[in-house]
Order: sequence, then C-alpha cells, then structure tokens
Amino acid sequence: MQHEVTSIIAHMAKSHCEMARMLEAKRQSITNMAHIVSALPNEAIEFGGTELIATNSVDLTKNVSAYLSSLADLADAIGDHLELVIKELAEQDEE
Repeated sequence: MQHEVTSIIAHMAKSHCEMARMLEAKRQSITNMAHIVSALPNEAIEFGGTELIATNSVDLTKNVSAYLSSLADLADAIGDHLELVIKELAEQDEE
C-alpha cells in the first residue's frame, strides 16, 4: 500500500511540475507584454486611436488575470491532492 501511495505522490508531483511549466510559459509571455507596455513613451503617439489602446489594455489585463487565476488553481490543486495523500497516510497509520 505504501508503494501505491508513493506512486500516486510521484504522479501528482509530475503533473504539478507540468502545470508549473505551463504557468511559467504564461508568466514569460505576460512579463514580455508588461515590458512592452512600460516601454511606451509618455508622449501622445497615434497607435490607431484611443479605442485600440483601450482594447490592448483590456487584453493585457485579461491575460494577467488569467495568469493569476491559473496560479490560484494550481495552489488549489496542490492543496486538494496533498489533502487526499495525507488522509490516505492517516488511514494507513490507523491500520
């Protein structure tokens, strides 16, 4: 039984590593977008009008929100999985 729990933990760790890798890729994309936004000059430059700037700002905000939501989902998944593992280990100790 201990081997099965160890195997489950190993699989969960691998899946969490993959989720973290995907989040890292998203983070790099969002970081690059943030650098682009911060590099914009403060002067009034025509970028196709204020509508286009507002649309791009909304898109950036959505991407940052999605990234933060993904981090929260990852934390929840890790917590849920660890809770199950701890319950299983507690049941084994009782036996």
